[in-house]
Amino acid sequence: MMINGAILNGLSNWIFLAMVVGVPLYAQYRKVKVYETFVGGAKEGIAVMIRIIPHLVAMLVAIGMLRASGAFELLGAALAPILSYVGMPPEVLPLALIRPFSGSAANGMLAELSQLYGGDSFIAKLAATIMGGTETTFYVVAIYFGVVAISRTRYAIPVGLIADAVGVIAALVICRWVFL
Repeated sequence: MMINGAILNGLSNWIFLAMVVGVPLYAQYRKVKVYETFVGGAKEGIAVMIRIIPHLVAMLVAIGMLRASGAFELLGAALAPILSYVGMPPEVLPLALIRPFSGSAANGMLAELSQLYGGDSFIAKLAATIMGGTETTFYVVAIYFGVVAISRTRYAIPVGLIADAVGVIAALVICRWVFL
């Protein structure tokens, strides 16, 4: 049984409306001061934002320096023979390298790869799978650890980078199995 797209769209709109109206009504029923709680949360959010801005700026500057220096392209050129041997298109390597640093930069690269090679190409499908199977490790460490003032990250970065590498390898294996 297939459900019509218009029915799903209408259903999702009603669910969203029920949540937007239902959550404040439920909070009011539970005697929660909705407006005061919202304002208090907004104040905390601004304080957190002020605490993480230096970490965010440092990370963005480092990413900009790496991209401007050509380090990603140089590494991609050096690893191209190995990547070709294992069946990974070298065009996807810059995405795999930038992903641990910045999700938005990786999204831009994904869009660029999809536009250059077509959204239905193996390169675009592999890039999209890498995006879904990896994490912005340095962003997470810089922002989330910075918010709670953790200065010694210990094994967080190495373990995160290993998980990213496993995600890239798994994406390659699965995409080669499914799409080729």
